[in-house]
Amino acid sequence: MNRCEVGTTHWVQCNDTPVKFARFPVTGLVEGRSYIFRVRAVNKSGISRPSRVSEPVAAMDPADRARMRGTSAPWTGQIIVTEEEPAEGIVPGKPCELQVTEATKNYVVLSWKPPGEKGLEGVMYYVEKCVSGTDNWQRVNTEIPVKSPRFALFDLAEGKSYLFRVRCCNSAGVGEPSEPTETITVGDKLDIPSAPGKVVPTRNTDTSVVVSWEASKDVKDLVGYYIEGSIVGSDVWEPCNNKPVKGTRFICHGLITGEQYVFRVRAVNAAGLSQFSPISEPVEVKAAIASPAPPYGITVLECVQDSMVLSWKQPTFIGGADITGYFVDYRQVVDGVPGKWHEANVKAVSDRAYRVSELRENRKYQFQVRAANMAGVGIPSMPSDTFLCEEWTIAVPGPPHDLQVREVRSDSLVLLWKPPVYQGRDPVNGFYVDIKEGDAPEEAWRGVNTKAAEKTYLKVKNLKEGETYVLRVRAQNKAGVGKTSDFTEPVLALTKPGTKEIVVQVDDDGVISLNFEYSDLTPDSKFVWSKNYEEITDTSRLTTETKGSKSQMVFNSPGEDDVGVYSCLVTHTDGASSSYTLSEEDLKRLLKVSHDHKFPIIPLKSDLAVELQEKGKVRFWLQAEHMSANGKVDYVFNDNILSQGEKYKMNFDKNTGVIEMLMESLTPADEGTYTFQLKDGKATNQSSLVLIGDVFKELQKESEFQRKEWFRKQGPHFIEGLSWEVTPDCCVILKCKVGNMKKETSALWYKDGHQIKVDEHLGFAEGVLKLEIAQISRKDAGVYEVVLKDERGKDTSTLNLTDQGFKDLMNEVFSFIANTSTPLKITSTDEGIRLYTFVSIYNDLLQVTWHYKDSAISFSDRIKSGVVGEQLWLQITEPTEKDMGKYAIEFYDGKGGLRRTVELSGQAFDDAFAEFQRLKAAAIAERNRARVAGGLPDVVTIQEGKALNLTCNISGNPVPEVTWLKNDREITSDEHCILKFESGKFASFTITGVNTSDSGKYSILVKNKFGTESGDFTLEITEGTPDLGVTSYWTDAEGNVIFDPNTPKEKMKTSVTGRKTPKRKEAVATVPAQKVEDKQESNRRELETGKTADDAPTEPKSSHQPVDAKKNLSEQPPTADNSNVLVQLAETVKEPETV
Repeated sequence: MNRCEVGTTHWVQCNDTPVKFARFPVTGLVEGRSYIFRVRAVNKSGISRPSRVSEPVAAMDPADRARMRGTSAPWTGQIIVTEEEPAEGIVPGKPCELQVTEATKNYVVLSWKPPGEKGLEGVMYYVEKCVSGTDNWQRVNTEIPVKSPRFALFDLAEGKSYLFRVRCCNSAGVGEPSEPTETITVGDKLDIPSAPGKVVPTRNTDTSVVVSWEASKDVKDLVGYYIEGSIVGSDVWEPCNNKPVKGTRFICHGLITGEQYVFRVRAVNAAGLSQFSPISEPVEVKAAIASPAPPYGITVLECVQDSMVLSWKQPTFIGGADITGYFVDYRQVVDGVPGKWHEANVKAVSDRAYRVSELRENRKYQFQVRAANMAGVGIPSMPSDTFLCEEWTIAVPGPPHDLQVREVRSDSLVLLWKPPVYQGRDPVNGFYVDIKEGDAPEEAWRGVNTKAAEKTYLKVKNLKEGETYVLRVRAQNKAGVGKTSDFTEPVLALTKPGTKEIVVQVDDDGVISLNFEYSDLTPDSKFVWSKNYEEITDTSRLTTETKGSKSQMVFNSPGEDDVGVYSCLVTHTDGASSSYTLSEEDLKRLLKVSHDHKFPIIPLKSDLAVELQEKGKVRFWLQAEHMSANGKVDYVFNDNILSQGEKYKMNFDKNTGVIEMLMESLTPADEGTYTFQLKDGKATNQSSLVLIGDVFKELQKESEFQRKEWFRKQGPHFIEGLSWEVTPDCCVILKCKVGNMKKETSALWYKDGHQIKVDEHLGFAEGVLKLEIAQISRKDAGVYEVVLKDERGKDTSTLNLTDQGFKDLMNEVFSFIANTSTPLKITSTDEGIRLYTFVSIYNDLLQVTWHYKDSAISFSDRIKSGVVGEQLWLQITEPTEKDMGKYAIEFYDGKGGLRRTVELSGQAFDDAFAEFQRLKAAAIAERNRARVAGGLPDVVTIQEGKALNLTCNISGNPVPEVTWLKNDREITSDEHCILKFESGKFASFTITGVNTSDSGKYSILVKNKFGTESGDFTLEITEGTPDLGVTSYWTDAEGNVIFDPNTPKEKMKTSVTGRKTPKRKEAVATVPAQKVEDKQESNRRELETGKTADDAPTEPKSSHQPVDAKKNLSEQPPTADNSNVLVQLAETVKEPETV
């Protein structure tokens, strides 16, 4: 709470801590001075703006204030003086009826009555307190006693219990204490009110209901009541009042006529809101005829020496019938005592303003007003404030009055007012309108117009839908801005259902009218038209007519004097009204429409136009909406009327309204303006077409071209020129559509001037010539031409497939290829990770770009791309985590292209990388495992006593271990059987002299950490006489004997055709079957396809010198070839011969 001493602007805070209740005793005031107060609310978000300020109040004892105000004593004709014995020297007695009237956690208020003895003038009081349970009384106001029998105590401990008592004192001394109060515990003691009793609604007007109720019982410090209403069956409750109502009766406005409503009420005090009362019985909203309620808001508009001009507001309830007038009463007030009421007017006044004459200057007066209708005169209003009758001499104007609100919409309204009666020193020259929200504080007033309005009305715009507003007006003259008017009743910014606006119309006779419709009329409703918000009384320019729910205002002779704002108000409604602003531009537009209706024209569906027909004929034509059989047309060229003849052919179809004129061709003399003039009764119209300059030349040129085209098409010709298309399988087809062909007509194809020979790629079906290019390449670029020719004529069509033309074609091919591409996939190899996609057909000119994280990839030895068949791939060798991310392949097609993407990250990368590592390890194992690279023969047959030498190649990393087996048992090297493994590559098996015990199955077993492999052969011993010399056997890689001692020399160069598969054990290292098989197959192919001329058997050279067979046997180096095994059968002879 804040206080301010009247006459100053200094506000002082009254309480240090916020209080819960909406009341607070203010102390520390100076007796006899006047104060105003304001309040601010606070919550956790902060402090609100201050409330409106209170009325000024004087700080004095209520009894003193009553004595000062005084009462008027009756006149008895004599004055009686009595004397009372003085009471000096008497100590006052005990105060009476001490009680606690308020008790909160912030303060306690005590009240009492003074002692009953007479003559105790100048009695004052001391207040004492005592904590409950002790006998320690403390004086509260130790310095100054109080005069008033009411006192507020602060700074009490919340939750503690106290007793209080009061002593009287005067100049004779301090009296005995009063009886103490009951024990009071400091805390909030104010209770919420009980619910109000029975609620009774009664009819009032067609939009309002009077609601009465029984007051709440045993309520303390009642602030007022809130009323809510609801349409029966809706269960939606709406508040009827914004401020608490003090009494037990309230008029609820803004209701829907004809609806049934129920009402409920609840009380409010500083402690809060009560429970709702019982719901009332339903009541229908319908006007009830009764005498009007009292007017209100009486103000003074002007004051001179002997008269005052009063204004007031219309009663809130008019009784269901029009108010016929008002009666004003006045009375003089002398020293605050009102006198007898006197009638100011005997005859009722219709305006809500009246000058009360025959008053006395410098005397004070009060006024009251009564309204009358057909039901009678209503009760008088509350007496007005007291006004001093003295002549106003202020320079500024008085307040405007009689404010009215019209045309309320969701975002706007119109405010009307009457100018002030008191003009001030100079005439009024403008008005200002102020507005604020209905419940906003005084500081919220804001101006609507920055420039003074000259009229006594203003349209207020930019309102917020559903918000309540109040408005006021100020007048100004040269001296300044005057007093504000009384503000309007709260207005809800909301467009009511069914609201319609004024509509302007022009009838077939050209009559301009304004029309307004309102359906919810009452029997007494009337349509009242006004111009610039002044009722129209002059019927010479305007005529009004009302039929049912529609009213029309007709302009008799529209002109500039009719410009203005026209409005229509429907009486006895909830304010149904609308307006239409007729501006100068609107008036001109309406006069034009009116003229068109008075003087009709023939409407046209289309204006005069020109078009070319077959053989280059020129057709001028237009189409009318409708014309009667009597309609006529004049054809005019350069102001000369044309006639039907050889050059001009005219047609007029009156059924369709089409009018045309035909000409075979155009010559330079036909350049000019063509006009069709139409007439049908009094309706006329015409349409013109200007053909001059470039427009005419273009039309003439096009006419001649079409004429030639017509002659061209008399022989074989192209309906559609040569073009191309790409099939789904990416074949390119050159095609053209031809017409008027005969059997004798020839069609010749040319490329770059050279005739294309007719073959299976040329076709002709259904009037279409085609040339198919199956796999287009750069060599197919060129200029293609097709020539049609027979005895009737010749026609040619050309297609340029060079430069940009060829690019466009290839881009379309690329687009087809791109659309066949499969989604980008991920696979793993023993070298890394491969991304790939397949296309149905690949073209060498196809342009693709690989992207990594939306950037083009720069290729290197580690990252490569390529094409295998129809597969496009990207190989990432030895991938790392840095290679993770989004990859894409983009197919270029000259337009937006097509992009296939794949995300190589997360689980996808982990799986691919793991597979790569596995394949890599398997490849290393397969590459480095132990192998018998050269094969052994399946069976070796040798005569007993001969020497046997077998040599084969061994590979593997690390170098394998070599083991020889006989009949699956390991054998070791000795003098008879010599086993050697030289240079980690060559394994030899030698028997110096075979015997029958050497026969059996022999195996070589090679092994390292990556795997094991074996080779087998069977040795068979035969008896017989050995040949002289050395006999050799040559075998292929699989052990097949190719040449033996009986083979003729001329056949030793014959290519090897037969082979046997060596018997090998599987390697120890394991890889996935498919991958290993693929790798083995690949290695096998490489071995097969990688043989050189050295792989073929060579014919041994002849030697005529003696040879030491054993030396020969031991010193001969094993062959380095991986596909041959040398088999030698050796014996010491005198004349050796090598075969």
